[in-house]
Amino acid sequence: QEHYGGLNGLTITWIGDGNNVLHSIMTSAAKLGMHLHIATPKGFEPDLRIMKITEQYSKEYGTKLLLTTDPLEAANGANVLVTDTWISMGQEEEKERRLKAFQGYQITMQTVKSAAPNWTFLHCLPRKPEEVDDEVFYSPRSLVFQEAENRKWTI
Repeated sequence: QEHYGGLNGLTITWIGDGNNVLHSIMTSAAKLGMHLHIATPKGFEPDLRIMKITEQYSKEYGTKLLLTTDPLEAANGANVLVTDTWISMGQEEEKERRLKAFQGYQITMQTVKSAAPNWTFLHCLPRKPEEVDDEVFYSPRSLVFQEAENRKWTI
C-alpha cells in the first residue's frame, strides 16, 4: 500500500512453499481487493482448509485466484512477487528433497518478464539465493528492506 498507494486491483503472486506466510496472504488478499496467483510444486500446496477459505473470500470479494505449479504462469501480470524460505525451521532434514522439488521456482529476471510493468518483489527474510537471485533481490524494484523496516514498527 505504501508503494502503490492502494491495494485494490493489484495482483500478488506467491512462488514457493505452501507455508504459514502464504496462508496469511491467502486469508487477507481478497479482503484487500487483491487478486492472488500461487505457484507451488506438487506436494507443497497450501493447506486445503486455508484454500477453501481463500476460494470463498475470492468469490465474496470478486477477486481472481489462481493455483498452479507453473511459476511463470503465476507471475503473469503480477504487481507484487513474493517468496519465502523453502526450508522452514524443523524441516532441515528435508533440505535435499525440498531443493530438488523447488528447482525452477527461483524468482529471476526471467520470471518477472511476464509480470506487470510496475512489478515489485517482497521476501520476509532471511533470504537464500536459491529462492531469488541477486539481480531481483537487490534491484530497485525489491522492497524487502522497506518490508523489514515496516515489520519492525508493527512489532
